[in-house]
Amino acid sequence: MTTVTTLTEADRPRWAELWRAYLDFYRTELPPEQYDYTWARLFDGRMHGLAARDEQGRMIGLAHYLMHEHGWTMRPACYLQDLYVDASLRGTGAGRALIEAVASDARAGGASRLYWLTNAQNTTARQLYDRLASHGGFIKYDYPL
Repeated sequence: MTTVTTLTEADRPRWAELWRAYLDFYRTELPPEQYDYTWARLFDGRMHGLAARDEQGRMIGLAHYLMHEHGWTMRPACYLQDLYVDASLRGTGAGRALIEAVASDARAGGASRLYWLTNAQNTTARQLYDRLASHGGFIKYDYPL
């Protein structure tokens, strides 16, 4: 049984391990100061962080999300920026639990929508996403600044 809690300061070491694994999955490396900066934002209200926990309370997954203004509605939108579950524990319901917890927070915050992005080749996660949400057909572009 997976439970979801808000991140706590004591979660920092395990959070860093999971976030590193998430970044590795997307072939991304970030410097230590970015870990510090992101961790601080998870506690200052600019971003929100959740932890999925197993029966022993061990952190097995994470979610980072933020609320933002949206030009098509007077209510905020919720962007699920990062979602990761320990690779050895996929299929246990932790990913679904994290998404449902973000959705609950988004509803409580008055959000009009919850959305996220993933790589087209992330077929394992997309099986879950396709059960929970609709794919609107949008394609993401990145313009280097």
